[in-house]
Amino acid sequence: QVQLVESGGGLVQAGGSLRLSCAASGRTFSSSAMGWFRQAPGKDREAVAAISRGGGRTYYADSVKGRFTISRDNAKNMVYLQMNSLKPEDTAVYYCAADTTYGRRVYEYDYWGQGTQVTVSS
Repeated sequence: QVQLVESGGGLVQAGGSLRLSCAASGRTFSSSAMGWFRQAPGKDREAVAAISRGGGRTYYADSVKGRFTISRDNAKNMVYLQMNSLKPEDTAVYYCAADTTYGRRVYEYDYWGQGTQVTVSS
């Protein structure tokens, strides 16, 4: 079992920045690939970014490339999502997820946090 708790969401103006954090506990964090997903009202949950267990591989959705950065600190059992140049279309609930394998699809992840709201005003 892995427990995940997100934090760092909030309201920000377009062009601003936020950093989301995800604290993991339970199974050894360093053995888990991690992902950030988001879900806007009326839309399916989608992958935003993912990072492999050691941090050597990363994935970004085309919509966030060059603006978002995923990172992890295995010593602190933390994963982060730095979000810059935010746009109104980034508004969504953001979820942290964990699994043993590195992937970018919702069904590939077994463990999920409760989500944190990000709202970007125009």
